[in-house]
Amino acid sequence: MSVTTVQRANTDSQLNTIPDNHKCLLYLSFLPMPTADTLFDIKTPSGTQSSGGEKKILLLKPRGFCAGVVRAIDVVKIALDLYGAPIYVRKEIVHNRHVVEELRGAGAIFVEELAEVPQGARVIFSAHGVSPAVREEAVARKLLVIDATCPLVTKVHLEAVKLAKQGFTIVLIGHRDHDEVIGTLGEAPESTILVSDVEDVDKLQLKNPDRVSYLTQTTLSLDETKDIVTRLLERFPKIVGPKTQDICYATENRQLAVKAVAPMCDTLLVVGSQNSSNSRRLVEVCEKAGIPAYLLDDCGEVEARMLTGVNTVAVTAGASAPEHLVEELIEHLRKNGFTNLEEVEIKEEDVRFTLPSDLEKFTPRLHPVRA
Repeated sequence: MSVTTVQRANTDSQLNTIPDNHKCLLYLSFLPMPTADTLFDIKTPSGTQSSGGEKKILLLKPRGFCAGVVRAIDVVKIALDLYGAPIYVRKEIVHNRHVVEELRGAGAIFVEELAEVPQGARVIFSAHGVSPAVREEAVARKLLVIDATCPLVTKVHLEAVKLAKQGFTIVLIGHRDHDEVIGTLGEAPESTILVSDVEDVDKLQLKNPDRVSYLTQTTLSLDETKDIVTRLLERFPKIVGPKTQDICYATENRQLAVKAVAPMCDTLLVVGSQNSSNSRRLVEVCEKAGIPAYLLDDCGEVEARMLTGVNTVAVTAGASAPEHLVEELIEHLRKNGFTNLEEVEIKEEDVRFTLPSDLEKFTPRLHPVRA
C-alpha cells in the first residue's frame, strides 16, 4: 500500500510570519534523523496485515524532535558550556522526562517558579514561553535571562498583543493549565477568553461579537480545533483568525502520519511523556480512527497486553521525544517477535531556528544529549 505525500504549505506559511531574528540556515546540534535502515532492511508498506503471520513494525516519519525542541535543548547545553553549572531552567525545558533528567545530570537545575532562583543568577525560560509578568519578575530579581521560547509560540504571543491593542476580544483555543497557554493568556489577560471544546464556545457571551478573534495553542488536535473553529464561525460570523494556523508544523505532520498509517496497523505506540500535549494528541488521533494507541515514556512501559493479538504495530514519537528512545523501543519489539521493519515517510521536514541572540555568536563544545 502506498502512502500519499502531504502538501507542505502550512510549514512555509508559518515560517513567513516569524520575525527574521528567529530564522536561520542551521543550528548547532541539528543532525539528520536516524533512519530505520540503521537497524533493519526497509521495505515499501505493502498492506494492512503481515503475510504468513509475520509480525511487522511500521516506523512513522517524521517523528520525534521538532526544530523548537532542538533549539531549546541546544540553549541549555550551550549555556552550561559557556557559563558552567548551575544553570537554572524555569519549568521543564521541553515536556520529556528523559531529556530533563539528562540535562539535570549535566548541571541544569529545573525550578517551578523564579522565586526558587537565587537573585542575580542565570535562568532559561522553557520552549513553552512565559507571560509578561514572569519577565517582569525576572527583571525585579536581577536575573540573567536566556529565552528558549519556541519561535512558533512567540508568533502566537505577538498576535495576541497586536489583537488586544486593536480592541479585539481574543478567544484562545487551548488546554487550561498548560504552560504554553498560561504564557499566552498573560499577554492580554483582560482581552482573552480560554475555550477547550465546542461546549465552551456555546457558553461564550461577548460584549461585542463583531470584534472578536481567535488564536490556538500550537500543539492541539487538528480535528478538534477544526470543530471548535467551525462552531466559533457559526456563532460569530465576523470572527478573525490568524493569517496562518497557530498549530505548529511538527504537530500537524505527526498527526497526519498517524492518520495515514492507522488503517495499516493493529495498534500504535507513541514515545513521549504523559505531560506532552502533542504526544497525547497522537494517541487521540489514532484512537479516533478506531485503533488502540498507547503513550510510553520508554520501552520499559510496554505491557504484554498492548501487543496481544497484534501483527502490525506502528511506532512514532512526539516532538519532544529523543530518537534513541524510539530505537530502544524498536529493539524491544524485535526481541518480542516483530522482526520486519518498514519505515513510512509521509513528508520531509527541514525546519530550523536560530539560537537566542545572546548565544548565537558562540560556538562552544556542546554537551552531548542523545537525539
